[in-house]
Amino acid sequence: MMRPGISKVVAGVIVLVVVVALVLLMFSPISGSKQTTPKVVRVKWAGASFPYPLYLTWIKEYSKINPNVIIDYQSVGSGAGIRLLNESSIDFAASDMPLYDERYVVIPSVTGAVVLAYNLPCDELKLTPDIIADIFLGKIKRWDDPRIAKLNPGLSGDITVVHRSDGSGTTYIFTSYLSIISEEWNKTVGRGLVVQWPVGIGGKGNEGVAATIKQTPGSIGYVEYTYAVQAGIKSAIIRNKAGNFVKANETTVKAAVASFLEKLKADPRAPMLNSADAKAYPIVSNTYIVIPKKLKGDTGKAILDFLKWALKYGQAYATPLGYVPLPNEVVEIDERLLEGIEWIP
Repeated sequence: MMRPGISKVVAGVIVLVVVVALVLLMFSPISGSKQTTPKVVRVKWAGASFPYPLYLTWIKEYSKINPNVIIDYQSVGSGAGIRLLNESSIDFAASDMPLYDERYVVIPSVTGAVVLAYNLPCDELKLTPDIIADIFLGKIKRWDDPRIAKLNPGLSGDITVVHRSDGSGTTYIFTSYLSIISEEWNKTVGRGLVVQWPVGIGGKGNEGVAATIKQTPGSIGYVEYTYAVQAGIKSAIIRNKAGNFVKANETTVKAAVASFLEKLKADPRAPMLNSADAKAYPIVSNTYIVIPKKLKGDTGKAILDFLKWALKYGQAYATPLGYVPLPNEVVEIDERLLEGIEWIP
């Protein structure tokens, strides 16, 4: 038989154990209290292939500081990106064409150059605006054409033109340039995301055009500068409006941007083609992000937070990838435009 003193001690221990158990139960996850695990937000983004390498870098770097925001960017071309946004199939879009639509806020994201990449046994290819236009009009068919030979002796063979097969903002930029420098092109073909090409074979995306050029001796086509570099293909030196032959690089693109800065401050969607600056590369453009004027919930907040980060910190990733960061004046305009977007919790 247990002595009375011991019974009291045992009873006290039992009571203490029960109390502790109840306290633990009250504060345990199964008590119905809210979980502290952050919510995962998925954002769908699609459009231009022109800035694709940069956007992938932005997403990768942003995920390091916000791992619960998952942004999926699809390089489907500017035309498809705008269509998907109009259909509400994605949350926001990217386009090389400066969209004017009351439903959306459009901000420049970075600056780049469209180059004429080629597959020829020469380290340097000089082209004038009239030669470029006539190649893409199908009027110049061989590399030993007298006008080409005068600038580039020793070339021979047929010319294979490579262009985009999909709705493309890069096409819009390049055909806008052709429309400026060639009256015949402007009247017969014009500019657009899609045009009726007089000659050539198509490739899907900047990736597809670059790959086709690399695989096709005697070919020439237009791609965003970074794609030519990444594919290891050379690009032409083009005579600019001032009469100088210039190659696309950070210095020549920045010269073009600087020459149009006042116009950009008035309208950040202003074109930057065929600059009169002596050092400027002639085929330069911003690319754009297209955002609905009203954003809702966690997805909307995630978009705004990401874009604010991209404008403040993402520009630093532009130069290593072959792009040129936006001027500070344009970044400030972008930030004001983002502040004007209505967010509904």
